[in-house]
Amino acid sequence: MRKVINRAGIMENLDIKKIREKLIRACKNLEVNMVALESHIESIYEDKITTKRIQESLINQAVSMTSFEESDWTYVAGRLSMMELEREVWHNRSFSYGNLEKTINFLVEKNIYDKRLLEYSKAEIEALEKEIDTSRDMIYDYAGANMFINRYLLKLEGKTIELPQEVFMCISMLLSINEKDKVQIASKFYHALSLKKISLATPILANLRVPKGNLSSCFISAMDDNIESIFYNIDTIAKISKNGGGVGLNISRIRGKNSTVNGYLNASGGVVPWIKIVNDTAVAVNQQGRRSGAVTVALDSWHLDIEYFLELQTENGDQRGKAYDIYPQIVVSDLFMRRVKNNEVWTLFDSYEVRNKYNIELCELYGEEFEEFYEKLENDSTLKLVKKIDAKNLFKNIMKVQIETGMPYIFFKDSANKGNHNSHIGMIGNGNLCMESFSNFSPTRNYKEESFENKGVRTVDLGEVHTCNLVSLNLAELEKDQLESIVSLAVRILDNTIDLTETPIKESDKHNKHYRTIGVGAMGLADYLAREFMIYEESEKEIDELFEMISMYTIKSSSLLAKERGKYLKFENSKWDKGLFFNKNLEWYKENSIYSKEWEEIFELVSLYGLRNGELTAVAPNTSSSLLMGATASVNPIFSRFYIEKNQKGAVPRVAKYLKDRAWFYPEFKNVDSKKYVKIMSKIGKWVTQGVSMELIFDLNKDIKAKDIYETYLTAWEEGCKSVYYVRTIQKNTNIMKDKEECESCSG
Repeated sequence: MRKVINRAGIMENLDIKKIREKLIRACKNLEVNMVALESHIESIYEDKITTKRIQESLINQAVSMTSFEESDWTYVAGRLSMMELEREVWHNRSFSYGNLEKTINFLVEKNIYDKRLLEYSKAEIEALEKEIDTSRDMIYDYAGANMFINRYLLKLEGKTIELPQEVFMCISMLLSINEKDKVQIASKFYHALSLKKISLATPILANLRVPKGNLSSCFISAMDDNIESIFYNIDTIAKISKNGGGVGLNISRIRGKNSTVNGYLNASGGVVPWIKIVNDTAVAVNQQGRRSGAVTVALDSWHLDIEYFLELQTENGDQRGKAYDIYPQIVVSDLFMRRVKNNEVWTLFDSYEVRNKYNIELCELYGEEFEEFYEKLENDSTLKLVKKIDAKNLFKNIMKVQIETGMPYIFFKDSANKGNHNSHIGMIGNGNLCMESFSNFSPTRNYKEESFENKGVRTVDLGEVHTCNLVSLNLAELEKDQLESIVSLAVRILDNTIDLTETPIKESDKHNKHYRTIGVGAMGLADYLAREFMIYEESEKEIDELFEMISMYTIKSSSLLAKERGKYLKFENSKWDKGLFFNKNLEWYKENSIYSKEWEEIFELVSLYGLRNGELTAVAPNTSSSLLMGATASVNPIFSRFYIEKNQKGAVPRVAKYLKDRAWFYPEFKNVDSKKYVKIMSKIGKWVTQGVSMELIFDLNKDIKAKDIYETYLTAWEEGCKSVYYVRTIQKNTNIMKDKEECESCSG
């Protein structure tokens, strides 16, 4: 036995035997040779070395030994990290697991935890504490453990003061705070979360136990063509960004460059100057100090400024017209895509001139109504601000910019609105920051200011800001026979968050009240397929059936919640109410679905009780939270079966869950045929009420031509996909992926 100095400088006895006991625990049931780590202890052991330094050295050694052939070392590193975390927390607050009531009281007193946790009695907390399984800290690989510890655990004066299973239990307690049997429901939530069967989006995982935390991931607003609306939306963006949400902003109502202002022609600067203000707002109002705000700005393809819009982030051109910190999005119609395909002319219009003459907002139309009015405009020779261009050349320019910058995103407006179950009271103008979440939204209007003695009062007619809370089913951890029960919990979790969150703006509250929009998504599809010995490209039918099941269970769960709690406010006259699910009636399901009997039951439930939630599903990219869950991201093929990510903080192994015995059932994304991938996304998307965050990858080292990329987009449109998220390219003669930073808000 040797003496060492701990962090506080106090002499303590350190028994190497205890370190070996930790190693045995870290290596249990894993295919690793523990002798390698034992010998490492001997090599680093010296007088005055701290326990922390020994643990860190062992973790780093386990990380360095992680390889394609010996991937289990990443789990050894993850377990050692969690053990070190528990030791650190014990030092920081003087107690560890086994004191849930003490933890809650301590952190509420410090104003770190939400005081609503105190609504649980001592007996209820003790009952829930018995459900906690601390061994579940050991199910994380190094990437997951590292992310959990550094990103999600709360700190006091820079020191971590909570443990993972406490996080899951306290979140579960708050999610159940309004339940009749809150202890039983909290227990169910806890087990689903701690076993990694459900992944919470970042706002929920990071903010739910924090006082007044925003739980919503996605917001979409619209800017009207007046100074009041423009700066009202700047204020809206700031408030949402401050609270950690991702923002979508539609600017198609803003007049084009050289349009009329106060009767003066050629006076307008167009959309770009306002986008630059949005850009600077996103940078200035960061997300609680973690990162800059994140905003996607959407413009319809018919807008007079569309060509300037495409130059926002390119390296060439006037730097005064650049906005490098926003995420451009182009809204396209079926009419535009047909003209691209047929190599026809496309006409650009000034939204102000159209509105001024016809009293119609062109961006608020879609489908046949849009096409009829658009063609009427093309035949109106009195319009002055009109530009005719080649549709295919415009689309080629879009593709060129995407290869260069990864954007703009593409939103297929008609596909999204055809699938809108709430088209009876609104329309969908564009997608959100990650292109998977969207529903009806509209601008706030009629700004009035009055003075009463020494006070000024502003009134507005509130529009609606699309608002959605997200979770993802972790398919890597789910069997088919578990789907219904886990989906039911996911729907309940999200419906509960709507009543718990404090949204940053009134238009968001209004949207929640009208629609109670939720987004159950999925991650780990590639793991699920590999576990079942299925190849991604060969499993279109099985994937179709899997997501049909998920769709059935979300509708059923929401209908049963409606029976218990009431249907969403705008249910009447919706497609749901009319017996049209995904634009198909019950007879279609009877004739075409292998689950026809289940669908009959679900149609009957909705007929009797309605739905609790107007939107139900949205498949987010969850690039970061999938690391936490140890699963592949979203519903995509795996990016790489194994690689080491190196950054300023060190090296992090990224290892496929079933790498050891299913490696060749993981086709890498860059090797999957892009058109086949798009068709699989369309199969998933037809069962999703909102959208799928569909990325495209093109390996430029291969013989890929512009024609191939073009045909991939045409396939996406023709197959009914609603959006395209990032376009990622692997640069020639490298294995480097070129894209922009992913969205943390939607990561779920």
